[in-house]
Amino acid sequence: MSSGRDNAGGGTEAQAKEVCLRLLSDRARSRGELADRLTRREYSPEIIERVLDRLAEVGLIDDADFAREWVRSRHTYSGRGKRALALELKRKGIAQEDAQQALDLIDQDDERARAVELVDKKLRSAAYGRDGIDRDKLTRRLVAMLARRGFPPGMCFDVVKERLRELDDLR
Repeated sequence: MSSGRDNAGGGTEAQAKEVCLRLLSDRARSRGELADRLTRREYSPEIIERVLDRLAEVGLIDDADFAREWVRSRHTYSGRGKRALALELKRKGIAQEDAQQALDLIDQDDERARAVELVDKKLRSAAYGRDGIDRDKLTRRLVAMLARRGFPPGMCFDVVKERLRELDDLR
C-alpha cells in the first residue's frame, strides 16, 4: 500500500488502514460501515477502496460472515425478529444476498420460540392479575413490544394470546 498523501482525501492509505484496524478491534464491522467511517473522515474513494480490498483479501472483513454473526447475536441476545434484523443489515451496507443467507439461519420455529421467551420474561414482571392491569391493555403492550423488535404481526398476536391463555389456565 502506498503511504503517500492523496490530494483529494483526508489522509494516507496507512492512516486509513489504521482507522479501520482500530474500529475492527472493538467489534466486527461490515465493509459498508468501514467505508462510511472513512468517507466521513474525508479519505478519497480510491484510498478507501484499496484499503478495504486489502482488508478483505487478508480476511479481516467478510460481509457474509459478519451478517451471519450479527443475525445470530442480535436474535439470541437482543431478541430481534427477522424483519428488524433485515433492516439493521441493510443499514450496515450488507448485500441483499448475504443478508438473506444470514436471515435464513433463523427458521419460523426459532423466531417463534424467541418471541415466547420475550413474552414470558415480560409476563414475569408484569402486574397482570396482581394489581388489576387488564388483559386487553397487557395484550396491546406485549404485541407492540414484539412488533417493535421485528417479529411478524400475526406471530406477535398468536404468541401473546397463547401465553396469556396458558397463564390464565394456571390460575
